[in-house]
Amino acid sequence: MTVSAKNIPAPDLVPIRRALISVSDKTGIAAFARALADRNVELVSTGGTAATLAKEGLSVRDVSELTGFPEIMDGRVKTLHPSVHGGLLGIRDDAEHKAAMDEHAIQPIDLVIINLYPFEEVRFGGGDYAATVENIDIGGPAMLRAAAKNHAYVAVVTDPADYEKVLAALGENDGALPYRLRQELAAKAYARTAAYDAAISQWFAETLSVPTPEWRAFGGRLKQVMRYGENPHQEAGFYVTGEQRPGVATAHQVQGKQLSYNNINDTDAAFELVSEFDPEKSAAVAIIKHANPCGVAEGTSLAEAYRKALACDPVSAFGGIVALNRMLDAEAAEEIAKIFTEVIIAPDASEEARALIAAKKNLRLLLTGGVADSRQPGLTAKTVAGGLLVQTRDNGTVDDLELRVVTKRAPSEKEMADLRFAFRIAKHVKSNAIVYAKDLATVGIGAGQMSRVDSARIAARKAEDAAEAAGGAPLTKGSVVASDAFFPFADGLLSAVEAGATAVIQPGGSMRDEEVIAAADEHGIAMVFTGMRHFRH
Repeated sequence: MTVSAKNIPAPDLVPIRRALISVSDKTGIAAFARALADRNVELVSTGGTAATLAKEGLSVRDVSELTGFPEIMDGRVKTLHPSVHGGLLGIRDDAEHKAAMDEHAIQPIDLVIINLYPFEEVRFGGGDYAATVENIDIGGPAMLRAAAKNHAYVAVVTDPADYEKVLAALGENDGALPYRLRQELAAKAYARTAAYDAAISQWFAETLSVPTPEWRAFGGRLKQVMRYGENPHQEAGFYVTGEQRPGVATAHQVQGKQLSYNNINDTDAAFELVSEFDPEKSAAVAIIKHANPCGVAEGTSLAEAYRKALACDPVSAFGGIVALNRMLDAEAAEEIAKIFTEVIIAPDASEEARALIAAKKNLRLLLTGGVADSRQPGLTAKTVAGGLLVQTRDNGTVDDLELRVVTKRAPSEKEMADLRFAFRIAKHVKSNAIVYAKDLATVGIGAGQMSRVDSARIAARKAEDAAEAAGGAPLTKGSVVASDAFFPFADGLLSAVEAGATAVIQPGGSMRDEEVIAAADEHGIAMVFTGMRHFRH
């Protein structure tokens, strides 16, 4: 069923005579309300907001005077009343609407200033079930949607950042607001309630352990308008969801020019990877280029880890992203600053390190306050034509897997440490992924190839290139190799053997596992199965 429109043209300017104010975030509200009162706008308010304004010496009419009905049920019911919604939804130039408003003594409301209960803050702040439910706003979204629908006659403000814009427009238009601004504010109100409802529905799905609810919604708030997207002809924005996961979305940018779309994508990949390493156990550094690692290493210090990571592929590291799992210190900062780097992201940075990095004015330094929890559940989403692909975050970690030796020879203790290290990295390399590692450092990485054997060959070739640049032998000799998924044929394994690998870690599960195991045994290679794959597309 559709509702036919009456096609009454909206006025260009609407004088603001009465404003309804009900805000959870009271930032700037007293000054905004005072400026409205100075323009002889009648202020109508609710509960805590009314008390706040009254303390500021402002004359405020309680909403219960407007409705003739008191707030009840701990304030759950206060604005859900015809006197409020009639005042918001009434079409002023419609004779029938005007007659109904006159008959029921409904006074028009020209401006609504509302922001919602802090549901997202409570949800992500660890609130219990009852507290989270109590912070689901009902009257606020209802009034926002009503006012936004009737934007022909009503202006709706849901963001304190828009207070100055509204006051400026009132000053320019002799106490009235123009239609274009009312449209823009209405669009923002609907986007806000949509994101709010998305957060609520996501929380319910998580709480009830429903992985694929019938309806799925996502919402976020604009943090940054990008200069462009992946390419200059694409427009883009960076939106944050409110999830307090340490990373690029929550980091504080200490210095450097604005992050680009690709910077954010790569920085997220870098920090998620380095967060696989416990900072209490070792220093870890990941260098990322085009969302793939080109070098990762552990060390006794960040400087040592960085040098080992850089040695894997110093050519690709130029202009890359560097992620650290510990506080950036002066020694590491000095090493990183030796080549052109786009972004450094770390939990923190010492004053000495900050001073060193400050000399590179365009180098972005982001501080996260901690590393991310690699086991934390969550969702990822990807758009396809006409739809969304949604899945749980890949929070599987090699530390939680029961590794099964499937060859005659078992890995040595050193090989096993390198195998675990390499499999952590393979999880973050675009599939098909092959990672050679030695002494807790990558020595060759093959990413994103259509054939796993090609990835193995590319990784070995890059190791040869790095060795040639350093004037030594390829570090794949005596290395271990990790594959993000099973070897469908023995040829990929044999390429690794040819490169000098002595042990292999892979998920297993191929119809030809026995063939691959036999090939490993024939060459004296140790192999372990993880039982978990890490495709990354």
